[in-house]
Amino acid sequence: MKTIIAALGRNLLVAAVAAGLGTAALGTTGMVVADDDSTTYLLRYDLNEGDVLPYEVTHVAKTKTSVRGKSQTSQVHTTSRRHWKVVRRKEDGTMVFDHVIDSVSMTQQNGDAEELRWDSESGEEAPPAFQLVASRIGQTLATITVNERGEEISRENHGGTEASLGMGSLTLTMPEQPIAVGESWSVPREFKARTKDGLVKTIKIREKYTLDKVQTGVATLKVTSQPLTPIREESVRAQVVQQLSNGSLRFDVDNGRMLQKQLDWDENVVGFQGPTSAMEYRARMTENLLDSPTHTAARP
Repeated sequence: MKTIIAALGRNLLVAAVAAGLGTAALGTTGMVVADDDSTTYLLRYDLNEGDVLPYEVTHVAKTKTSVRGKSQTSQVHTTSRRHWKVVRRKEDGTMVFDHVIDSVSMTQQNGDAEELRWDSESGEEAPPAFQLVASRIGQTLATITVNERGEEISRENHGGTEASLGMGSLTLTMPEQPIAVGESWSVPREFKARTKDGLVKTIKIREKYTLDKVQTGVATLKVTSQPLTPIREESVRAQVVQQLSNGSLRFDVDNGRMLQKQLDWDENVVGFQGPTSAMEYRARMTENLLDSPTHTAARP
């Protein structure tokens, strides 16, 4: 039982850092188009070489599992700062940017074990459970090329992780055509899950985005997602629920910057490890654009 909870805790920690540090959209440039008295918005990335966008990300998650009558809880709380730096803007509009972790403060507790705490700016050595995260601080995790719609063209990983929580890619794929308030578009995504037999199963997910409103130059998008692949094993379902995106995003339409993102999870899975087992997963991730310049802490 302790092994199960410890593994879940490690997965939550990696997912927290990956989600907080690697899943946000950079931002969009919106063009207002008049068409028969209706207003539509062309959402496109429009970042220039040298642009730096710093974000603060907070991820809080609590997982309670019950197996054969015994219950334990795993909790994580991660606050991180990271930034995107546009290193090149090509003639065709594609943008190349680096993704860098600047600092992180995290806590983790599995069951009755002692709570682990570490702040990268404290100068203290990270506990063994956090050393993988510590080794990434101050480094470029990946160099990514995206087109104007946010579609990922290529990626060069530098020791980082492609794992994510909720938002599957590092950028949000925008609709092909201008859209009006109330209209939606969908983005397909795939996620790899492992069955109880040790096989890898590809799960197809559809993320639906809706332009909810545009006020004073700020666009609010609602996002919901659902798996399209039939899931017959609850052990697989327990992995998938952490990958579903449900929440909202706010963009500065005029200046092409993401201002805020919030994703929430409230999931229950029964039978993920035997007929009497159960898992409760509660989490929230928020991301906010910072006004002050980003500062990268030196690794201890």
